Amino acid sequence: MHFELSIINGKTVSDIVRANRHECIRIVREAYLAHADGQSVNPDSYFLKFPDKPDCRIIALPAYVGNGFDVAGLKWIASFPGNVRRGFPRASAVLVLNSYETGYPLAILESSIISAARTAASAVLAARWLNGQSSRAHALGIVGTGFIARYVYDFLVDTGWAIEEVRLYDRSPVESEKFRDSVCRLEQHRAVTVVPDVAQLVTACDLILFTTVASTPHIADATLFEHNPVVLHISLRDLAPGILLKSQNVVDDVEHVMKANTSPHLAEQQSGNRSFVTGTLADVMTGRRSVNRSRPIIFSPFGMGILDVAVGKWVYDQAVATGRELRLSDFFYDTVR
Repeated sequence: MHFELSIINGKTVSDIVRANRHECIRIVREAYLAHADGQSVNPDSYFLKFPDKPDCRIIALPAYVGNGFDVAGLKWIASFPGNVRRGFPRASAVLVLNSYETGYPLAILESSIISAARTAASAVLAARWLNGQSSRAHALGIVGTGFIARYVYDFLVDTGWAIEEVRLYDRSPVESEKFRDSVCRLEQHRAVTVVPDVAQLVTACDLILFTTVASTPHIADATLFEHNPVVLHISLRDLAPGILLKSQNVVDDVEHVMKANTSPHLAEQQSGNRSFVTGTLADVMTGRRSVNRSRPIIFSPFGMGILDVAVGKWVYDQAVATGRELRLSDFFYDTVR
């Protein structure tokens, strides 16, 4: 047999995602439904940490998705926060896709963009389902105005969300100003404001996005959420457990999110059970569970390898169909038994 390996660079990944954001969201939806249907394997992520660099880590997310995707893979994603001070992104990643038929790797893709795109697609998919399938928000609040925030914002705007106001908060106001000036499309909103404190942002917004690098909760006042917003808690560790215990909680996978001191994990430890979890996003999409605006609605996705593999396979198929991959025919050398 002849085995070829495709290399797909970041520009190709970016072009494919930007041109087809609705399709990217559909792929994420299909992956969640396949998972809910038992058509996937998503083991625990594996964290490689370094004794002399405690803030750095490289994470391996292996996964398999069936149900028409029929591909396995591994995302290998590094997070080195010190990079930001040096002027380049914290995270870098590759995705390896393996043939389900032979196990041979088919492709290596630049994956910080796939990772950001699947995260944003999952957030925007959840925003719509948890917002009564409406794509409108009076005020969007973004806490932590970095790379992932940019992707979620772009996905919202490019898939037709109508957002009257945007409020931005970052521990570094310079970052928020940069985000307002270079990311926000000012003509789409009545106002875009950099706010000086996070409490002021939360109380003024009905759709709130957390994309920080917080490792422990920094918001503890549940009264800030009394207006029952939809909260996309992407960074997973911003909210004190007491806030979750007074809210409706939707997750991507209950087992996966209850670890590594995420806010849901802390809420489980505090309450001694998981009854505060309303259900998964797949439960909401299939009608097995429902949410309403009587209490805050918080989406806390652990971020699953199946999404990287599903989005990666879709990008790979698009790249191959348009001849935009670099194909190595001699990568595997000894292929005769």
